[in-house]
Amino acid sequence: MWQPLSHHPDLPDNSPLGTGVLAAMGWLLSMLFTSSSIAQPISVIDDDRRTVTLTQPAQRIISLAPSLTELLYAAGAGAQVVGVSEYSDFPPEAARLPVIGRYDLLNMEAIVALAPDLIVAWRSGNPRSAVQSLIELGLNVYVAEPTTIASIADHIERFATLAGTLPSGMAAARDFREQLTRLSDTYQSRTSVSVFYQVWNEPLISVGGNELINDIIRLCGGSNIFDDLGLAPKVSEEAVLLRNPQVIIASGMDAARPAWLDDWLRWPQLRAVANDDLYFVPPDLVQRHSLRVLSGTQQTCEHIEAARIRP
Repeated sequence: MWQPLSHHPDLPDNSPLGTGVLAAMGWLLSMLFTSSSIAQPISVIDDDRRTVTLTQPAQRIISLAPSLTELLYAAGAGAQVVGVSEYSDFPPEAARLPVIGRYDLLNMEAIVALAPDLIVAWRSGNPRSAVQSLIELGLNVYVAEPTTIASIADHIERFATLAGTLPSGMAAARDFREQLTRLSDTYQSRTSVSVFYQVWNEPLISVGGNELINDIIRLCGGSNIFDDLGLAPKVSEEAVLLRNPQVIIASGMDAARPAWLDDWLRWPQLRAVANDDLYFVPPDLVQRHSLRVLSGTQQTCEHIEAARIRP
């Protein structure tokens, strides 16, 4: 039969040991109650200017875009990710996670079934109506839209805050900023070079002034010939010929150089063609807002530099 410790036959009331055990138990209970009473919610502000608040670090996270999956892993939160969008293939372990649809076609039932305590969404890529529905269901949704290279480090820190992995996230963000500063110091102030960045060929798609790739070109000391246009603008061959870029950089959809990049050889009057300044950068290195963008930026800067120093 259980007896209160203060009346246990082996620990008399006046026993120093009995008094010590009771004091220790009292201290432990006091600490437990004090810790729970001072625990503070975790809050960050997302790119929709909404405050996202969690009562404790997220343990079940769903990513709605491949780039955001990469950032969660970079923030040290990979172990807490329970669902991802299609094409979340980096790091390799992310490819083994349950898929909740494409970034532009979400499976709402699959998302809810995974019982996430945090969802990270892509503002310009995910359907706004679907994201709003998730918010209205009472789920915690962080909306991200990294439009500059520097903002990638900011999101890593916010994800680490929400996931309770700040030491890992802060270290990754610090290293990213240091590498970015070195690239900027090397290239940004050099003689400007005009650049046409081609995302796709049919239709002919480029990048506008409020996009990550535009920021990469600018950091490399380049000038995007379509920086006056909006997000992912469709352009014409005539517009490219008129603006006559010194460099053409293409990405496409795969890790291989797209064959359609050589279609520009039909226009020898283009400066980029005349000087053989047609280049390829793998799309995952410049079109995903992730740590790998540093590698894509380095390659882009080297291509622009080759045109810059050409006699």
